[in-house]
Amino acid sequence: MSASAMVPPSAAAAVARARTLLCVPATARAPREMAAELAAAAALGADVAELRLDRLAGFAPRRDLPVLLAQPRPLPALVTYRPKWEGGEYEGDDEPRFEALLLAMEMGAEYVDIELKVADKFMKLISGKKPETCKLIVSSHNFENTPSTEELENLVAQIQATGADIVKIATTATEIVDVAKMFQILVHCQVPIIGLVMNDRGFISRVLCPKFGGYLTFGSLEKGKESAPAQPTVTDLINVYNIKQIGPDTKVYGIIGKPVGHSKSPILHNEAFRSVGLNAVYVPFLVDDLANFLNTYSSPEFAGFSCTIPHKEAAVRCCDEVDPIAKDIGAVNTIIRKPNGKLVGYNTDYVGAISAIEDGIRASQPTDTTTSPLAGRLFVVIGAGGAGKALAYGAKEKGARVVIANRTFARAQELGNLLGAPALTLAELENYHPEEGMILANTTAIGMHPNVNETPLSKQALKSYAVVFDAVYTPKETRLLREAAECGATVVSGLEMFIRQAMGQFEHFTGMPVVDCKFRALANSLVNPDAMKAAGITAHKARL
Repeated sequence: MSASAMVPPSAAAAVARARTLLCVPATARAPREMAAELAAAAALGADVAELRLDRLAGFAPRRDLPVLLAQPRPLPALVTYRPKWEGGEYEGDDEPRFEALLLAMEMGAEYVDIELKVADKFMKLISGKKPETCKLIVSSHNFENTPSTEELENLVAQIQATGADIVKIATTATEIVDVAKMFQILVHCQVPIIGLVMNDRGFISRVLCPKFGGYLTFGSLEKGKESAPAQPTVTDLINVYNIKQIGPDTKVYGIIGKPVGHSKSPILHNEAFRSVGLNAVYVPFLVDDLANFLNTYSSPEFAGFSCTIPHKEAAVRCCDEVDPIAKDIGAVNTIIRKPNGKLVGYNTDYVGAISAIEDGIRASQPTDTTTSPLAGRLFVVIGAGGAGKALAYGAKEKGARVVIANRTFARAQELGNLLGAPALTLAELENYHPEEGMILANTTAIGMHPNVNETPLSKQALKSYAVVFDAVYTPKETRLLREAAECGATVVSGLEMFIRQAMGQFEHFTGMPVVDCKFRALANSLVNPDAMKAAGITAHKARL
């Protein structure tokens, strides 16, 4: 199934619907603390608060509901009393639970959620008692997988038949293409529907549901207070993804990778889109099979992608056209979908990294301004993947003598043969010191968060290098760079490569010239937790 079949060009089914509501689950253990969470959610910009009664310790409905539902309330309340068999914490009989939900209705709750498995029983209990001001959500949760589109359609019909005001379906993604099935259900459903796909591979369902007409999405009050796997914070949804501005016509961009949760690209690109008034959103795509992903999300509305580890080389094969330089490198880090649906691949890594290294050398060492400071120097590249290919290609183009080192010698040898460069294992690199003034470039993920104590080369071996570059930028100062600086080397952070390659991507995405200083100021703030906090941004697992 392709996204082009899934989403009509006009997304007409979603246009007529109201803006997707932003709901924050209140998960505190005490009623007064939960009531305080409602106020906190309202202050952050939420539209609704979900009162998770099953999370309350020693919950007594007639004692505690007046505290939770007291008027005036800062937000409309969605009351949920989830049993353990549907992913909640309540372990008692249904009757007391039903009575508590009925009492919540009578006390003015705007929404009440009941599970499909017991919806008929609950409907009999509340027959004639449900206030008109209260909407009933009938929900189904699948913690194993995401069924076929046909099965989801049947599930929607089954939930509708109970008399639900709002349909809610939550499934689990085994791969990111599962989310496309949920998008298809959302965009074609004729009744209000909440449709979400859980876990990291389903993350995009939580951000993009306004595009496809979802009634509501959930964002946690803060990191650590999630009510479902991979739930973003409400602050990230509003400040990073600009979710309240997403609609049927919003173009979708994103970063394809595995892992992808560490990337700062969504913060950077979404802010850049916002600064030029572009109706677009940039999201993380956790992708296992690149070809399957691109084939599934084939609508022109999925307009462009950044591509990172481990998909840069596969991207060359998946694109209909590849820029000659990217073809020579053998790696693509930027994919653009043309209006005719054709995918065109580019590589902005090599310019970003090589220019960063050149400028780092020029800033610290006397150089001839008429030639590259890399010309004639021995340039050791650690890693033979997509980024390694880009660095090796760029260094050779600048006149450097390139050496490839990799943990797996066969891969180092394969790249070395392509470039006419010698190959080494990492073990051999420990004692490699043929001359002074060498340059080292790490293009692997060694040392990246959370493995910040790892390094590809010992401190003793680093004494042989005059310049050390690390493509890793989370953290900004890796162990490799810290120890290289202690050895007296000029160090160049991967943040510089990140900024420069992102600038190239932005120009490919938008056709607009990039303003260097804006990207630089924003990117630098991303590695400064205090600056991020001041901007109201949390990192989605250090995250986005």
